[in-house]
Amino acid sequence: MTEITASLVKDLREKSGAGMMDCKKALTEHNGDMEAAMDYLRKKGLASAAKKSGRAAADGLVGVAAEGTSAVAVELNAETDFVARNDQFQAMLAKVTELALKNKIDDVEKLKSMSLGAKTVADTLTDLIASIGENMSLRRVKALSVKQGVVATYVHNSLAPNLGKIGVLVGLESSAPADKLNELGRQLAMHIAATRPESLDVASLDKDIVARERAIYADKAKQSGKPAEIVEKMVEGSLRKFYEQAVLLEQVFVIDGQTKISAVLEKASKDFGAPVKLTGYIRYELGEGVEKKEDDFASEVAKMAAG
Repeated sequence: MTEITASLVKDLREKSGAGMMDCKKALTEHNGDMEAAMDYLRKKGLASAAKKSGRAAADGLVGVAAEGTSAVAVELNAETDFVARNDQFQAMLAKVTELALKNKIDDVEKLKSMSLGAKTVADTLTDLIASIGENMSLRRVKALSVKQGVVATYVHNSLAPNLGKIGVLVGLESSAPADKLNELGRQLAMHIAATRPESLDVASLDKDIVARERAIYADKAKQSGKPAEIVEKMVEGSLRKFYEQAVLLEQVFVIDGQTKISAVLEKASKDFGAPVKLTGYIRYELGEGVEKKEDDFASEVAKMAAG
């Protein structure tokens, strides 16, 4: 049986917002399985449905670059924010991002093998690590393009042109004027940076996520003791609300706080005199999905104190 440590209980409490004893009970009943414990708390109404991501441990920057109907986003990690503010680090990311755009690269290993001057990207990064004295990693790259229209970009918490903590690309397929599309695309990219949608539309939402949400809503609805047909309507209502949070086209535009994104595109199509279709988006947030071990953090603190 998995040991239910104080650290494990603390992690669940931070993610769920539930009380310490409720978290301990949930973990105990589910043998330390964090996901199952989280579902248990949600079914009991003790946790929010919204996921709360832990503090991102990886530092560095996200870079974006666009030209015509194509754009790319690249994440370059470092150990500290001090290096992210270093001119050499920023110059390296800017060059790598432009290289990825020019060659339409969508694979990080391929990008590492590309020539950047006399050396490969990987070797150039190794030299920079030796020069600055801090570990770095070219983590990921993603390209987005449209047949006709624009791929608009936005950088949040910018430290330099096209470099920041969050980078967003938005593909708009249309024959409308590029300047109008870019303005709309930038607003949509700002929305995406703020709302973190999980998919473009309902059809492309992960089926496992939908099934999990439905199961949770069904268990909660059954607790009401109402007839099966009413329970089903309650579940469908809860799913609609979930879609409004998780699906981009179902979300309310943060710019005006009342119009659905799908309706924003419909209005733009009328105003621009040509159909406007949002074909895809990319949202890179620095360090998302990367967790730093507590001993790594303690080691960093010790180094800073010693230095």
